Amino acid sequence: MDLKHIKAVAFDLDGTLCDSIPDLAIAANKMREHLGLAPLAEMRIQEHVGDGIASLVHRALTDERDAQAEPALWEAGYSYFIRYYRDHLADHTLLYPGVKDGLALLKVLRLPLVVITNKSERLAVPLLEQLELGDLFSLVIGGDTLSEKKPSAMPLQHTAMVLNLKTEEIAMVGDSINDILSARAAGSPAIAVSYGYADAANLGADIVLDSLAELYDLMKNG
Repeated sequence: MDLKHIKAVAFDLDGTLCDSIPDLAIAANKMREHLGLAPLAEMRIQEHVGDGIASLVHRALTDERDAQAEPALWEAGYSYFIRYYRDHLADHTLLYPGVKDGLALLKVLRLPLVVITNKSERLAVPLLEQLELGDLFSLVIGGDTLSEKKPSAMPLQHTAMVLNLKTEEIAMVGDSINDILSARAAGSPAIAVSYGYADAANLGADIVLDSLAELYDLMKNG
């Protein structure tokens, strides 16, 4: 795919820039312990990630992807989860190899970089700061920033409006079907990373990257 027309790049956060599963799993199991429930395996919690914290709490309480926890239980669980996780955002969360270098290379091209995540903005912003990435991004859109989140086109449409660009000029880089569907809905190029939480080969992306540095090469040579 030709990327020479791209004027900005949007990135998912969890599973694309960083591996946050260890801290999310600990927070989920601390919540379950607080509510008298047995712990879940980390890999099981990974399967429940991707649609924001509110959804993760439902899934971590019920251990089912589409189930809804009883309202009072969910409220207690959500409150505890947020309090615990906010204090332990980056205890074990690490950037994926090549992320910092890849982002620095893209900044050389003078492209605005954006984060579009389904994690709430009040958690995403401090996490980026703790990972020492905060200064690299022109805009951070969380799952609660707008009235709709991925897989809606709205986050990319909002990004285009703020940057005074067309959505087709913004590449969306992510690791989940929500990222690809959001890009498709907005008419943006859909780029997947091979190292994330999903099998990139099955996402239907336009391009699959093994490293963010590859994106710089594709755009520099576009």
